[in-house]
Formats: sequence, structure tokens, C-alpha cells
Amino acid sequence: MRSPRRHAVVELEPVFAAIRRRHEVQVEFSPEVRDAAAAAAARGAAAGARADRREVDLVSIDPAGSRDIDQALALERRKGGYRFWYAIADLAAWVESGDPVDLEARRRGTTVYCPDARAPLHPVELSEGAASLLEGAERPAVLWRIDLDDRGAVADVAVERALVRNRRAMSYVDAQHEIDAGTATGALALLREIGEARLALERERGGVSLNLPEQNVVRVDGHYVLRYDAGLPVESWNAQLSLCCGMAAAELMLSAGVGVLRTLPKADARSLDLLRQHSLALGVAWPAGLSYPEWVRSLDVSTPAGAALTTQAARTLRGASYVAFDGAPPADHAHSAIAAPYAHVTAPIRRLVDRFANECVLAAAAGIRPPGWALDALPSVAGWMDAAARRSSAVDREVIDVTEAAVLAHRLGEEFPAVVTNSGRGSSTIQLAEPAVIASVAVELAPGTTCRVRLDSVDIAVPRTQFSVVSTAP
Repeated sequence: MRSPRRHAVVELEPVFAAIRRRHEVQVEFSPEVRDAAAAAAARGAAAGARADRREVDLVSIDPAGSRDIDQALALERRKGGYRFWYAIADLAAWVESGDPVDLEARRRGTTVYCPDARAPLHPVELSEGAASLLEGAERPAVLWRIDLDDRGAVADVAVERALVRNRRAMSYVDAQHEIDAGTATGALALLREIGEARLALERERGGVSLNLPEQNVVRVDGHYVLRYDAGLPVESWNAQLSLCCGMAAAELMLSAGVGVLRTLPKADARSLDLLRQHSLALGVAWPAGLSYPEWVRSLDVSTPAGAALTTQAARTLRGASYVAFDGAPPADHAHSAIAAPYAHVTAPIRRLVDRFANECVLAAAAGIRPPGWALDALPSVAGWMDAAARRSSAVDREVIDVTEAAVLAHRLGEEFPAVVTNSGRGSSTIQLAEPAVIASVAVELAPGTTCRVRLDSVDIAVPRTQFSVVSTAP
């Protein structure tokens, strides 16, 4: 029987809604924006030259129930390697520069996800309707044809505007089941082979993919429990094709001297030291000779410790940004996690920058300048996206703080083993092993100190947890 001293469980949805209000993240759209989206959907895609590629056997793979489908793929063997087609929703066919949908998308920047709701970049009339690559529907798309050699390295690239049809929309679970059962056909039959080849090349480059687990808070016996949903292998293989397109897009824009890239500096020594402390605290080995990418690949995200460390590893990669250029390529345009130049082009339904980057890519492939509306926006795109990223990150951090407070709420007064990972300015950051959450105590202790702490108070609405140190050991 639970002690009456323990914090009563509260519903979290109002807290998540308050976080969105605080950061001006809106789920709904104004009537003006909804009407403009509905009008665009009703009149159809903008006219223009498009290749008829409806014969390409495309399939999409997304979370179950998805209707905002950004991309679909087709895979086939060719002499000396592979060919893959990658169709990306062509938002420029539906959204005109300066119209209400465009202006609202510039303000939002990206789709923001919360446990209870999604604040989309575009109204559902487009994002889940006319612009989405829905199963069986004919859609305008930016279509890539990328030839790979037998190692999975890019041998040739072409990109064009096309009319396509997604033959089948699949969930990750169904796709993984068919691949594992040996019943996969078409694109699925080659997805593992090509995905693994691309992963091997990533390792050779020194890159690392952070396949972040989904953090879920579920109610069990009247209280909240933190669970991590580790991704399926098919998600990683599918992501490698998206990354391949992003790298090819970056090379095209760099060769043309105009575009917008996604950049990321290397993790600094202090961030890596803190991550090592968290790894130690959670009992996960990080041998001295093991590099950051190799260590991340060794994590088992199906365990709470591995999932928590993968999430923390993503936070060490700070300083991600966008850099637009028209002329000489920018001096600092590397993406350290990918270990290659990279651009965001594959998710225009959910991310604003992709619409502008795709115009630059199409122009580079055709040997012409991007259209004026895209060029005019380039100087501002990085600022729009950086502001959106800050807003989305702030929401993510507060959602995590709320969920971690929620899973501790019924354990008021309990003691937990912990390890100090950082200290200064009168407090210390501590890592609890179970549940795998990060907290603080109002005393400075040396990093690496093992201690027992007591949970003294929890306030989910703020959110805030207060721990006190019961005992320490070197």
C-alpha cells in the first residue's frame, strides 16, 4: 500500500499544453491559413514540367498510422551495384511564396512533437492530404535517382520534378516483419542489404547515426512509468537512404555555389567528459580506446541505460545550425555526426528549410539558378530554422523534465543510488540508475562521487524535483 506522503498522480496533458503556450507553439491554424491550404488542395498542384514516373514501384515506410508522408522509395539491382529512387513530397507545388500557408510555415519552422499532441508545420489539408505521398495517390514529387556501386557508394545522381504514385504505405513493424520472414518483395527485398552497406560506409567515414529511442510515459497501477521504445533495424536502414540523399544534395549545392547546408561542429572535450561520467553512473562501459562513434554504436537502446545514454549522446552534439550561401562555399560547412557535407531535403512536410533546399538542388541538377523566391529567402532561412530549433528544443527539454518528475512522483521519500556527473555554483548534477533520470542536489560534490540521495519533493507542473544527499562514498 502506497504511503499517503507520496505525491498524487496528476494528468500530464494540461502540463504539456502549458509548455506549448509558454513557447508559443500552436497546434491549430488560423482560419485564414486553413482556408488558404484548402484552396490550394482544391485547385491542385501548380502546373509545370514533370516527368511521368508513375511506373516506379515506390513504397513508403513510416510509423503506424502516419498520413504526413514525406518520402517513398524504390530499390533495384543494376550491373555493378544498385539503383534507388527516392520521391520527396514537392511542397512548392502547393505553397506559393508569400501566401498565408508560407508565412505561417516561416513562423513555425518545423513540426513540434509532444506526447499528447503534434503542432504541424502545414495544415492537414496539405500535410495529410493533397501534398502527402499517400498510398495509391498520384502526387507531384522531387524524384531522385541515385546509382550506387557494389559497396553502396554513390556512383551517379539525377534529380527531377516528377509525377509519382506510392504503391504501398507500410509501417515499420510490418516492413520489419516481412523482411525477417523472407517474404519481402520490391524495395523491401533490398532494403537490409543496401542499408547495411551504407552503415558500413558511415563507419568508415567516422560518422554516427543517433537512432534515438522514443520515450514514453505510461500509467501502471495508478502511477507513471518511463519506458523507451527502441527503434527497429528497418528504421536505421531506411534512414540511411535519407542521409544518402542529404549528402548528395549537399554536393550538388556546393558544386553549383548556391544552397543551404545543415552543419554540426564536433563535440567538445568537456561534453564528452560529462557523457563518460553518465556512462559510468549507469554502469555502461566506455573503454579508453573506444571512439565516440564506436561507443554510440555499442549502446543497447533496448535497455533503460542504453536508451538514456543515446539521448544524452545527442545532447553533446551542440551547435547544429544551417548555413546558406550564394557564391563561395562557407568555410565551416561540415556535419560532424555524418562526417560529410549534408543538407536537409527529405522532409518538406515537417521542416521548412527542405522546400528551399530542394529548389537549389533542382536548379543545380539542371545547371540553372534557383528561382527568385528561393534566392530571396536564402539569407533568412537559417534564422527561421535556428529559431524553430531553439523553440522545439526548449519544448523537448521541458517535456522530458515533466515526464521524469512524473515517474518519480509516487516515490517521494525514497532513497536512490546516484553518481555525481558534474558540479559547480553550489550544486551537483547527479545521474540516477533506476529510473535513468538526471537531477541535482544543492551541494558541490566531486564528479564521480557515488552517493545515496533522498527524494524530498516533486512538483510536476513546474516541473521540479528536490533531492538531498543521505551519504557519499569515494
